[in-house]
Parts: sequence; structure tokens; C-alpha cells
Amino acid sequence: MASTLVLPGDSIPLPSSSKSVVLGPGLAASSSRIPAPSSDEVPSIISNKLGLLSSAKGKERSEQFWVEGKSKRYIPAQKDMVLGTVIARHAEGFRVDLGSSQMAQLDALAFEGATKRSKPNLKVGTLVYARVALANRDMEPEIECFDPNTGKAEGFGELKSGLVVSCSLQLCRHLLNPKFPLLPTLAATIPFEIAVGLNGRVWFKTETVSESIALKRVIEGIDSGDIKPEKGEVDSAVREYLA
Repeated sequence: MASTLVLPGDSIPLPSSSKSVVLGPGLAASSSRIPAPSSDEVPSIISNKLGLLSSAKGKERSEQFWVEGKSKRYIPAQKDMVLGTVIARHAEGFRVDLGSSQMAQLDALAFEGATKRSKPNLKVGTLVYARVALANRDMEPEIECFDPNTGKAEGFGELKSGLVVSCSLQLCRHLLNPKFPLLPTLAATIPFEIAVGLNGRVWFKTETVSESIALKRVIEGIDSGDIKPEKGEVDSAVREYLA
């Protein structure tokens, strides 16, 4: 779907071809229904901010929609992948900073294989890669460190060592797009592990400090617009930073 400019209050019909629809930032479900070409009416979604309406295909014919804008503060949305820092511990779990207006709750059992007798022992300051399980405007968001479809970690959980870079929310969404050329171009030169959070944080781990610094400078350059996300320019920047 081509990106379309939407305004707050615009009604957007749900696609009939999708088995399920996931609403991302900038969209909310509407109680009203709009006419459809068929005999039945279909529910609609409402835009609550100015930006470009974007979509991406998910698993099993699902489709995700969000409004691409210039937001600086992250607003948690269900199923978002995020990077958070543990800021407090309590009997039932942890409080995690996602960079949003409210702290997130992480249950001690929301990990692969966790039980009441065997819980993860995360210290304050620990970095975790998680998935937003519940996000309501008037409640603290809840996150989890496993895939509910498989019960496995699938890459979620505690992230050890490595380096975290803060960048724009827009760049984080681009990095998760398989068609965006930056990560494949970098991987051809520098081997690394990476976790991208839709809350404006990117974690990566390389074999050497110089490679980590080079990746950090390239990502920051792409985010600021000093480097274009094109293979030739990225390769040139990597060679310069590694020299």
C-alpha cells in the first residue's frame, strides 16, 4: 500500500483481504462502522495524529498499520519490539524504562521456562529485549520476553555486553524493513548481532571495540542525514571509521 497522508480524526477502512489487523502508533479502533461494497458494513480505524499511513505484511495474512510521523517520544503499542532498562525490582517482577511517559511492567514469569521456583534474577540496570503484550493509554504497559505463539525466547530476554544507540523512531522502523539496505550492507563488512527496538533504541554487539564505534557512527550518521542509506556511501563511511 502506498503511503497516504492522514489527519487526526480521519477514518480508515480495514482491508478485507487481511485475516487480522494490528494497529500501531497513531491509530485507534473506532466503534463506528463504514459501508462496504458487500452487503455488510466493516469496522474502521481512526487516525489520532498527523503523518503518513503505512502498512506491512505480517504472519498468516495479518497486516500491521501505523502512522509514520516525526514523534520524538515513544508511545507503546501492542506487539512492538522494544529495548528497555530495568530500573526497579519487586516481588512479582520488574519495572522497565522504555523511554515512554510511563514505566513498563515485566512479570517475572514472562520469560521462557520461568516458574515460581525458577525466576530470572535481573539486576537494576540490566538491558532487556522484549515485546509489548498490553498497551492502553491509561495504564502502564506490560511487556514479555518470549514469543506467545511458541513459548520460546526467540531472541527476547537479557542482552549482555554490546552497545546501545539512541536514534529516531522512524529509523528503527526502517531498520526492521527487509528492503532497507543498511543492515545487509553493514553485515557484508562487519559481523555483528543486533536488536532493534521500536522505542528508538538499537543494541548491537561486535567482536572489537573499533567495529562497535564504526557501527555507532554509521547509524548516527544515517539518522542525522549526513550519510545516505546507499551501499556505496555506507561502505565508504565504514572504511573511513575503521581506518
